[in-house]
Amino acid sequence: MRVTGGIARGIQLRVPTQGGVRPATDYIREAVFNSLAAFVPGTAVLDLFAGTGAYGLESLSRGALRATCVDERIGAELTANAAAVAKSMGQAELPFIKITGDATKPGVAEGRFDLIFADPPWELWQTKGAEIAATAVGYAEEGAHVRVILEAPGGYEVPIPEGWKLRKVIGKGKGQPAASVLVRKAAE
Repeated sequence: MRVTGGIARGIQLRVPTQGGVRPATDYIREAVFNSLAAFVPGTAVLDLFAGTGAYGLESLSRGALRATCVDERIGAELTANAAAVAKSMGQAELPFIKITGDATKPGVAEGRFDLIFADPPWELWQTKGAEIAATAVGYAEEGAHVRVILEAPGGYEVPIPEGWKLRKVIGKGKGQPAASVLVRKAAE
């Protein structure tokens, strides 16, 4: 697993060997970021169910201003990954916050964000899907520019909170990762 683009492109990311972490694949992350292209620079990013921190760290590599990662278990791997990305970017540390907490619950992270990623363990979509989607959009900054990316198994229709719409799905293989990109209804 590696950073797929930006200044830290190619930096290997450590993955926990325990705890059921299923990190976002390089393929799906690269496809998501290619789709977002020029949108990422200058954004405030929230990575819910961060695990390795891949979405948040990739965002920083591609020019985001700051990233906040939330997970129930922040491990040594996430800390090591942030240090490796910072070093490759020539920085002592990154504008990066790690929060240990329940990413299904609102209010764990402070502030509003332009770009929100939620990549929960897939089994949570069946039991807490609506809660996950509502929590993710609840962190959204005001404005039509905001993007919320919900990663789920291909073929699963993520719940779309009121006031939001599905802009596109990236990676549609059944049982493979798929990222649903949500925008505000007034955005287009």
